[in-house]
Amino acid sequence: MSSPIWTPNESQIQNANVTKFISYANQKIDIKLSNYWDLHQYSINHSDEFWRLVADFCGAIGDFSGPVQVGETMLDTKWFPEASFNFAETMLARRDEADAIVFRGEDKVELRLSFGDVYEQVAKVQAHMRDCGVGPGDRVAAFLPNHPAAIIGMLAASSIGAIWSSCSPDFGKQGVLDRFGQIEPKMIFVVDGYYYNGKEHDTIERVKSFLDDLPSIENIVMVEYIQSYQGDIENCSTLLELISSHPENEVDFMHVPFDHPLCILYSSGTTGAPKCIVHGHGGTLLQHLKELQLHADVREDDRVFYFTTCSWMMWNWLVSALASKATVMLFDGSPSYPGWDTLWEFAEAEKFTLFGTSAKYIEALQKANFSPKSGHNLEALRGMASTGSPLSAEGYDFVYSEIKDDLHLASISGGTDIVSCFVLGVPTLPVYRGEIQAPGLGMDVQVWNEEGKPALQEQGELVCAQSFPSRPVFFWKDEGGQKYYSAYYENFENVWAHGDFAEITKHGGVVIYGRSDAVLNPGGVRIGTAEIYRQVDKVDAVLESIVIGQEWDNDVRVVLFVKMREGRELTDDLIKEIKSTIRTECTPRHVPAKILEVADIPRTKSGKIVEISVRDVVHGRNIKNKESLANAEALEFFKNRKELLLI
Repeated sequence: MSSPIWTPNESQIQNANVTKFISYANQKIDIKLSNYWDLHQYSINHSDEFWRLVADFCGAIGDFSGPVQVGETMLDTKWFPEASFNFAETMLARRDEADAIVFRGEDKVELRLSFGDVYEQVAKVQAHMRDCGVGPGDRVAAFLPNHPAAIIGMLAASSIGAIWSSCSPDFGKQGVLDRFGQIEPKMIFVVDGYYYNGKEHDTIERVKSFLDDLPSIENIVMVEYIQSYQGDIENCSTLLELISSHPENEVDFMHVPFDHPLCILYSSGTTGAPKCIVHGHGGTLLQHLKELQLHADVREDDRVFYFTTCSWMMWNWLVSALASKATVMLFDGSPSYPGWDTLWEFAEAEKFTLFGTSAKYIEALQKANFSPKSGHNLEALRGMASTGSPLSAEGYDFVYSEIKDDLHLASISGGTDIVSCFVLGVPTLPVYRGEIQAPGLGMDVQVWNEEGKPALQEQGELVCAQSFPSRPVFFWKDEGGQKYYSAYYENFENVWAHGDFAEITKHGGVVIYGRSDAVLNPGGVRIGTAEIYRQVDKVDAVLESIVIGQEWDNDVRVVLFVKMREGRELTDDLIKEIKSTIRTECTPRHVPAKILEVADIPRTKSGKIVEISVRDVVHGRNIKNKESLANAEALEFFKNRKELLLI
């Protein structure tokens, strides 16, 4: 039996929020829960009681009386149908002078707002929105970097029942229109530019170009970041102007039902127009309170960081740390400019307690042989979270050897679809290399085989067999709900199939092997792409890779594309080394039939590699929405490769 790479000590277990929650539950409902697994089973068997306890223990403000859920099936279940509250009210409950938001831009611009400052600015922006006629159900869009203005705008919009939707300023015109053109916003927040990789990127002309094609927008708020705005956009006020011109006043929180729309997030859109996924006030609030407090162990006065942009659901997750009275740490720019020290200098200076990032960032640190613990005091850091793609076993080793040997490392997985996680960390459980620790509380996560039967220690489809509060409320402009149904319920009746290929381990943890729709199938054997990536990552000469299944001779063959480190090339000897590593550590079926070098790996703007797009290009299929990609030009390398032709 494998040994854990980290085990919490008695003090860490006793001081964890989840331990205190177990004691709270035992007292409130006269039950005898003794550990996380007891609590998880209780949260599934008695989900009504559990979610009410979460609301009480985690400090959700509002009226959550009445029934918790009604409905016979997952699709028709309604959570807290009689509740009345507002997401922003819990977020803005703390109003003292302690740090609420600390921002650092790549250009070294720093901003610091107290909880009192945030409340005051939200009140003024709310007043401006009302002056502009923005009301419940209206959409407020944002074309913004990961800047405090985005948080202020989101809280102001949600406080009056308007619906927030944001994307980052690296999107081109068509990418913006593909998203905001569907939801027809009444107001938009925009930025004059941003910094990335040591360069200023002026966005004024791009803003003008897409505003011309968004006739629903009546008012614009310009956030001055890289310059002082002196432009000529009609009905445009600067954020600084409206904050300075409105008198101090109180935020008026409009109480709304549990499922009242809070925000609209977007699917990646690599196979067509992005799906507009609508999330509600209640599901978002309760899931984030539960995950941040009970799973990430966030406490009052903690300092919570996640490297993200306003286009990624992790931005929403990060912002919700305010509801736990913690400080939100924001960074905008390249994490490696001017060097790999950038984020770790920020972490040391501001005493981060939780550092969140992507698995790709951790792998990049490994490849760069950069050791954050060398030269940086990370004494305050208690936890680290990784998501975006599965974290390899070697990634776990790196965190504990080169970042900190006594922190809780949580690989987490969920997605935009639920604006939260299905599987994630538990601070009172041991951490095993390459495994996500456990299913989330209140989430009936299972792995099913193709016959729809639970499969323990076997690979299969990750499903959630019971309703949960953060299911999307609906998809925008999805009359009849067919797109919604097709996205999650076509595989198994009344059971959410998330589209991940996974396995539940003997420890009760979860291993994600990649997306189900990207699973390789040579000779009829299903192989998760992450299994191959874990082995290729061990090869020092390879910077990163992408693997697909190519239709070939009435079967499927595995094709691996590699991007080499600077100064290295893909030689015959290196190809043999890669194949040997994969064959030894996996099986002969995992070994690629072809290994080819490419100049770049295409990825979405949130950093996820796009296996399906590459597979489609290789097979001559049209890619419908290249605007969703951060580097769409990289797809050109995969077109008409003679090495892939059947000759």
